[in-house]
Amino acid sequence: MAESRSQSQNKVEGGKLYIVGIGPGSVEQITIKARDAIINADYVIGNSTYLDQIESLLGTQEVIRSHMGKEVDRARKAVELAKSSTVVIISGGDTNIYGMAGIVLEVAEHESLDVVIEVLPGVTAILAGASILGAPVVTDFAVISLSDLLTPWDVIEKRLNLAAKADFVMALYNPKSRKRQSNFLKAIEIIRQYKANSVPVGLVKNALRGEDEERIVTTLGKVMEYEDWIDMSTTILVGNIDSRIWNSKKKDFIITPRGYHKKYDY
Repeated sequence: MAESRSQSQNKVEGGKLYIVGIGPGSVEQITIKARDAIINADYVIGNSTYLDQIESLLGTQEVIRSHMGKEVDRARKAVELAKSSTVVIISGGDTNIYGMAGIVLEVAEHESLDVVIEVLPGVTAILAGASILGAPVVTDFAVISLSDLLTPWDVIEKRLNLAAKADFVMALYNPKSRKRQSNFLKAIEIIRQYKANSVPVGLVKNALRGEDEERIVTTLGKVMEYEDWIDMSTTILVGNIDSRIWNSKKKDFIITPRGYHKKYDY
């Protein structure tokens, strides 16, 4: 059963459009504002995989399901319905980071949509994965998707080279799929040109998704030993020159010092 609609959120005359990031995939990880927007919507539109993850919030709304590859169709439908109704379009993770905000706003701009639009953020994979690994991302970082479906590989390759050369902490999204088996290997080969084999690497699968969550802490020199384990639900975090692995009694953590040790005694 969906939760009852909030009395504090009134219906909007003329329609309203929310672009909502639902985070890693559990209702507990959604912001309160995003939760309220979903509960009070007339329509909720999204990829079936993501809608299944928020099923407990659905009930009184009209739900429109779609699937991967239909992002433009979803955006058009959301914009059309928002002209007269309160609409939520769902984005996995965050709405901006490889999310739905861009295409929805592009369609809204093209249609000259004249309603209130709110973009509500969600926890993206780099943050979910980092929380599971400890503290690998506390300084400058770069996020790079290895999917060449929308971005040419030569552009991805250029970004990998520049980020690795600058020694950013790096997060790799979409490392492997059934059709893309070699991009992860090529990415690691590029990164190893600039970073030492001893640099810590964290692999997180199904981050913050309960019992399906898995983690591996390894190094850049050994990461390819886990290539068969890696899939589209895996996020890879590669440390910088200062990153280290703490083998605590409970589990291994990755720590990337921000620099406090250079200024303070502790």
